[in-house]
Amino acid sequence: MSEARAVVFAYHDVGVRCLKALLSGGVAVPLVVTVPDDPAEQRWFASVADTAKDYGLEVIAPADANTPQLARRLSDLQPDFLFSFYYRSMLGPALLRVPGRGALNMHGSLLPRYRGRAPVNWAILRGERESGATLHYMVERADAGDIVDSQAVPILLDDDAREVYAKVTVAAESVLARSLPALIAGSAPRRPQPVLPGEYFGRRRPEDGRIDWSRPALEIHNLIRAVAPPFPGAFGEVAGVRWHIHRTRLAPQTGAPPGRSLFAAGGRCYLACGDGRALQLLAAADSAGPIDLARLAAQAARQPLPLG
Repeated sequence: MSEARAVVFAYHDVGVRCLKALLSGGVAVPLVVTVPDDPAEQRWFASVADTAKDYGLEVIAPADANTPQLARRLSDLQPDFLFSFYYRSMLGPALLRVPGRGALNMHGSLLPRYRGRAPVNWAILRGERESGATLHYMVERADAGDIVDSQAVPILLDDDAREVYAKVTVAAESVLARSLPALIAGSAPRRPQPVLPGEYFGRRRPEDGRIDWSRPALEIHNLIRAVAPPFPGAFGEVAGVRWHIHRTRLAPQTGAPPGRSLFAAGGRCYLACGDGRALQLLAAADSAGPIDLARLAAQAARQPLPLG
């Protein structure tokens, strides 16, 4: 059988690792399509463009991939497969029709759960104890095509989104590497995917990180770790000042004072939440920079600070 050919649309760490998995598996990649970097975004992940160039692959970063011109160019390349690995736009029907043997996407959840945008962040926010990566065929509807394979990873109680993304990246690489021989041989499974109601999630915005201190401690903790840096972060009012809360931990019973406040016990800072439970404050910042927690604990031991 002749060498398999694939055009790759990719971004982020998952894009880099899956592109390398294809090349390691002997797939020829005549073109890599990636995303122009956003100068307003803190890029904390690996570069697909740099990886492609390192391998001597042609790479482009169009502002819009869904153009007749790009569809014609892909048709001229006659790829067997089209892969999308964390590419930031949905690919339209004209592109999905190009590959002779199918267009596949790697999604960062265990489909059919958490279809759509930011699946890792949403899973943490909703208190899930596992996530994963799913390789599936693309159809016009987002994340709804037949499933080839998936792999779960645990979400620990104090994992933040970056830590879970790292696990999902390994799962994605593993799923693709073990599925690739069967895809090339034409024997890969295709499991129809039930589309569950309430499992499509949209893009999250920075303002979605606002903390409501009246909510239960676990819910607030999940929000904080779901959007912790390098994501925009969770924020709330402490003594009338806006703070970004970067890291917390569910605290044992600490004798929290009534109401919602930042208080101190044993030289540590705690946040008393709406359900009477407390979070230990481990990292925070205000407009002047990181908060000195030792100094804050000494202050809060004398007088707790109101939240909200």
